[in-house]
Amino acid sequence: MNGKEKGNIGWVDLLRVLACFFVVFSHCCDGFVGQFDANRQSFLTGVFSGSLARPCVPLFVMMTGVLLLPVGKEYTLQSFYKKRIGRILTPLVFWSLALPTLAFLYFNYVSPDTHNPLLSTDNYTVHTWLQRLYTFVFSFNFDTVPFWYLYMLIGLYLLMPILSSWLVQASQKDIRTILILWGISLFLPYIKIAAPFLGYQGNYGNMDILGVCDWNAYGTFYYFSGFVGYLILAYYLTHYPLNWSWKKTWLVSVPMFLIGYLITSVGYIITQKYYPGNYAYLEIVWYFAGINVFMMTFPVFVIVQKTRISSLPWLSRMASMTFGIYLCHYTFVFMAYDLFDFSFLPYWARIICMACTTFGVCYLLVSLFSKSKLTARLVK
Repeated sequence: MNGKEKGNIGWVDLLRVLACFFVVFSHCCDGFVGQFDANRQSFLTGVFSGSLARPCVPLFVMMTGVLLLPVGKEYTLQSFYKKRIGRILTPLVFWSLALPTLAFLYFNYVSPDTHNPLLSTDNYTVHTWLQRLYTFVFSFNFDTVPFWYLYMLIGLYLLMPILSSWLVQASQKDIRTILILWGISLFLPYIKIAAPFLGYQGNYGNMDILGVCDWNAYGTFYYFSGFVGYLILAYYLTHYPLNWSWKKTWLVSVPMFLIGYLITSVGYIITQKYYPGNYAYLEIVWYFAGINVFMMTFPVFVIVQKTRISSLPWLSRMASMTFGIYLCHYTFVFMAYDLFDFSFLPYWARIICMACTTFGVCYLLVSLFSKSKLTARLVK
């Protein structure tokens, strides 16, 4: 089954749309989470809402595994790189220029008095705007935060043909063994937090574990950790589907999701209490490659996969727009924050309105871009 055929499967389309909406929804929560102690109700609403959407990126990665693994024999290494990475580079360049420009114009001439706590006037001077127009060659910037995923995705694409060659000849037991090793790596962030309480003093001030230090970023599980595990998991679940009844699926999935969600949300609140202002520690609880987010992602994937819904034209069309929506949505999230900044609206209602509006506006924008061959390559 090639990627195009897989893309027309209803459950695959549904997962792509869910993952994309979760991304938009999670970014709509950031302005509320950013209140921290200044507005505790806003912070708590943002945390409990945003934590629900943490499976977003893992689901996107798993869709990549479903659609592209194994790499077809018609591709050479070079042709695969050219097609997959080439598809990313042009939109990456365009939107890395367009989003900072759009944000600069909006926050200087439309809404200079925004109340979004994530923003400051220093972010939108002419100097910072011009600087962002070329520094994207090194990494994403404030206006293109979601693009961290694109840089990471390019890395996955570089690995996929090699990984594919192993997967097609590996036994089910072999793949399961690698997934177990990857599963162990999902606990490492928490082991790192716990180690100092057990007497670990680090090495020359570096508190990382398992061989990671100032002169070595590649610890024991480095090559078995991160998003590559989601690729392998997606391949495994599509080639060796779980033969569970619906009753067993719900009995396993619902408690697993709820436990993962409680760790993610309550864990974030606890971490913020004991490590206020320590954003590196705060992010650990929300790591996409952490055990708690995996516990939320796995049930969503398994349940949607099991639905086996038929292909629906409107759903397939929406799924085909998700890449473009992902690319362009971030600045519109800030606009939506201002649009629904009404004191009479509960915070949860603002988040929902922001997410639906942003998703809808970006869908229309991507649809418009898709009508021309010249601009379609910027969103697909």
